[in-house]
Formats: sequence, C-alpha cells, structure tokens
Amino acid sequence: MRFSSRHGFSIVVLAQFFSSLADNALLIAAIALLAELKYASWTTPLLKVGFNGAYVLLAVAAGVLADSLPKGRVMLGSNLIKIAGCLLLFSDIQPLLGYALVGVGAAFFSPAKFGILSEMMPPAKLVRANGWMEGSTVFSIIAGTVLGGLLISPRTLSTIMDIDLPSLLREVDTPAEAAILVVSAMYVFAALLCLMIPGTGARYPGRAGTGLTRHFLAQCRCLWHDPQGRISLGVTTLFWGAAATLQFIVLKWAGSALGLPLGKAAILQGVVAVGVVCGAMAAAKLVTLQQSFRVLPVGIGLGVLVALMTLVTHLWLAVPLLFAVGALGGYFVVPMNAILQYRGQMLMSAGQSIAVQNFSENIAVLAMLGMYALLMRVEVSVNAVIMLFGAMLSGTMLILMRQQRRYPRRAINPR
Repeated sequence: MRFSSRHGFSIVVLAQFFSSLADNALLIAAIALLAELKYASWTTPLLKVGFNGAYVLLAVAAGVLADSLPKGRVMLGSNLIKIAGCLLLFSDIQPLLGYALVGVGAAFFSPAKFGILSEMMPPAKLVRANGWMEGSTVFSIIAGTVLGGLLISPRTLSTIMDIDLPSLLREVDTPAEAAILVVSAMYVFAALLCLMIPGTGARYPGRAGTGLTRHFLAQCRCLWHDPQGRISLGVTTLFWGAAATLQFIVLKWAGSALGLPLGKAAILQGVVAVGVVCGAMAAAKLVTLQQSFRVLPVGIGLGVLVALMTLVTHLWLAVPLLFAVGALGGYFVVPMNAILQYRGQMLMSAGQSIAVQNFSENIAVLAMLGMYALLMRVEVSVNAVIMLFGAMLSGTMLILMRQQRRYPRRAINPR
C-alpha cells in the first residue's frame, strides 16, 4: 500500500466534514431564503431536486475527473464551485439555481472523497474507514442542521452586521443572507484543508470523446448485474433517497404534529443524524465485510419505525423515536457501502464505481423528492405521506432480501 499515513486520512475526513457541514447548514438557510421571498411551501423540496440533479447529470464527468486528477485537487475545486453557488444566492438570480450550483460542486466532490478511501485502505479496513467517513458525514449533518437553525435567527444577523466589513456586508440584510455568508466562510476553510491532502499515486487509464457515456453506462450495467453489487447498490440507493426525503418530512411533521418553527425543527433532523452516527460506528465495530449482508433485516425495522412517527405528538417521544430511526439506518448502510466499494474496486476503478453509485442513488433522490413535492402540492396530509414512506421502505427491503437469498454465496476475502 503506497499510502498509509493516518495524517492524510485525517485531513480527508476533516475536509469532508467541513464541506458537508456547510452543505447542510446551507440547506436550512436556503429554505429560510425561500420563505423570506414568499415561495410556496411545495417548492422547498425542489432545492434538493436541483442539488441532487447535478449528481445525475454529471455522473460521467465526475467519475472521470476523480480518476484523472489527484483527488485532493478535485475536492479543492469542488469547494470553490460551492462558494460560487453561495455568491449566486446573494444575487438576483433564482435561488434554486444558486443551490443547484452548490450541488454541482458536491457532485464532483463525492467520487473523489470516497474513491480515495479505496486507494488509501486495503479491503479489510474498508468497513472501518467507511464508518469514520459516514460517521463524520452524518455528524456534519447534525452540526450543520443545528447550525443552520441557529444561523437563520435575527441574533446572527445582528452579530454579523456589527462586524466592520462594510464592503462585504453591503448585500446582507436578512437572517438567511447572514447565514449564507457564514456558510461561505466554511467552504473556504474546507478548500484550504483540501490543499493539504497528499497524493496517493493512483492513476487510471484515461478515456475521452463520446465513448465516455457508453463506457459509463456499461459500468452501471456491470455493477447492477453483479449479485453482491446489485444488493448493496440497491440498499444504498434506497437509503439515501429515503434520507433526503426524510429531511423534509421531519421538518413538515415537526411543524404540524409538534408545533415547532423551522429553526427548532432543524434540530430534530440533527437527532436523526446523531442516531445514524451511533449506528454507523456500531457497524464499523461489530460488522465485518464478510458479514455485511446479515444487516439487511434492519432495513425492514427502519420502515416500521418511520410509520410510528404518525402516533407521536409530544417532543419527549419524538426525540428517542427519531434517534432510533437514525441508528437503524446507520447500522445497515455502512456495511452496504463497504461491500459496494469492495466490488466496485474489483470490477472497475474507484472513482468510476462511486460515480455509478452516486448516479443510482441520486436518481432515487430525485424520484422520491419529486413524489413528495407532488403529494405536498395536492395537499396530502403529512401523516399519510409518512405511512406511505414507511411502507415503501419495508417493502423494498423485503424484496432485496429475497433477491439476496436467491444468489449463490460468493466469498469475500479481504486482504
């Protein structure tokens, strides 16, 4: 293994954390911005549609770029694009477009941050490495959503306006804009960390021209037709599509069932994320790569717990329930990510396999968010949406479990 520095891995995790921290704080700020501009409530999920749509549209280019350049440099450029998206949010351009540009940066960032793990770590350590990466990612969701809720308060605006930087603050006159300014500073710090990521020395054959799309689609077929790849990709696709939708469901449910404003409802998103961190760390410690498929039944329980949200009307019940939802999710997605990276590394390059994963997962995100926005547009009650959502999770996981039992067992021999 050419690269084994703990220092380098720590920098990657830190850069990922601060960039993701800013992403999640910015989502709350962008939701507040839409409210300030009097947008209809059903347009709120469209923020994530634009953000995650970039993952789908740029899947081919993102994977190629992650393999053709040092991944630390790709992560640096991605944060610069996110900064440009924040600047657009300050302009007169439609805010959905500004947040979509941040999604472009995130689309390029993801294959690089995950692809570098399989370059740094041997297969035997991939579950643990993913535990740290997923743990830092979800902890950034915790901190980001809570921070976003704090940043959109009038007190934050007052504090920022007291800073003697008149040229920079000329356009900042609402709480949402003040939050976006702070988020921009976090992206700058993440970019500086990316400058410190050392190269791994890994290089992959280059491709160019119209063959790129054909080659990418062939890789999609390859990973989806592989028995282990199909199940792990199916699970992670379901999980991340569900997680993106659950962000908005929790905000809506917290307002209607618990009577919480946006800033406090965002903290409940953080409770889910705390659970995911705990579940992810437990999986990293208790589940080996060879045992990964044994966690599939946990996904059925996740759907049941989500449906139980409809019975809760008190905060003291909501907090432990949402924590349990997150814990089950984190426990079963980390082993699936490790299997997916292991098979992807065996079948193709690191960056390309992650690009296939992002492409598949974000199609699910777009489909689920689009369905949620439509249900909100036709004024379906949030409890009915939650019941449908829980039934879909449990039912899909049951189908994947049955498919997994049909496949012949293939040994996973990490070295």
